[in-house]
Amino acid sequence: MQNGQKLNLKNPQTFNEKLNWMKIHLHDSLFTRLADKYEVKEYIAQKIGSSYVVPTLGIWNNFEEIDFNALPNEFILKATHNSGGIVICHDKKTFDKETSSKILKNALKQNWYYTSCEWVYKGIRPRILADTLLKDKNKTELQDYKFWCFNGEPKIMYITNKGKNIYENFYDMNFNPININHGFPRMLPEYSKPNTFEGMRQLATTLSKNIPFVRIDFFDIDGHIYFGEFTFYDWGGMRRFKTKEEELMLGSWIDLSSYFKKTDQTL
Repeated sequence: MQNGQKLNLKNPQTFNEKLNWMKIHLHDSLFTRLADKYEVKEYIAQKIGSSYVVPTLGIWNNFEEIDFNALPNEFILKATHNSGGIVICHDKKTFDKETSSKILKNALKQNWYYTSCEWVYKGIRPRILADTLLKDKNKTELQDYKFWCFNGEPKIMYITNKGKNIYENFYDMNFNPININHGFPRMLPEYSKPNTFEGMRQLATTLSKNIPFVRIDFFDIDGHIYFGEFTFYDWGGMRRFKTKEEELMLGSWIDLSSYFKKTDQTL
């Protein structure tokens, strides 16, 4: 395994072991739809309402199809089928199309199923999506609220930023800081609890029902909640925690017993 740990996939106990077991054995076509950054929007609109969906500006099969004249001055381009492959335009007059083309064309060639065995990405049709660029007038960097949900129950979440340096601050569902280290430093001083926190928690509850583990991301833009994405294997199940105790505690929250029965395995 890339993080240097040997996985026990016959009797998974830790968080990362169970995520990797899910990659191999838990194949639900709905998960592929939810991992598709374009197709998921219809699902979100039906499930919790269209007001939570970031407005779409366009969808194309390749970079050459993009009509930049039809796009606003600011926008974000991303591949629909993987993590990364993102280009942000803050001003069309200075937008570097050549570099952006290389980034997105390379992204379209990638398939995260073959890179890290993340099954949900295997069947997604690679396309380029243009979304409205989210900006919060009260923050210099966009903050991402990521809820770890276990069979319909958000138990912990972390906040990260969309700047150059990555920070991860973990909190419980009362927004008390908790000491979980997922390989990134903690931002200090601590983040303030957003007024939308309870609303995001309730939405995460609704969206994660009947899924043994999923990370559900949201943005708070001037007090308005926008859905970000579903992630079924946080960091591909390959980021080490500071202690084995953390991994075992988080792993104990993922109940795979019913799926093991279907695959004739035992926990």
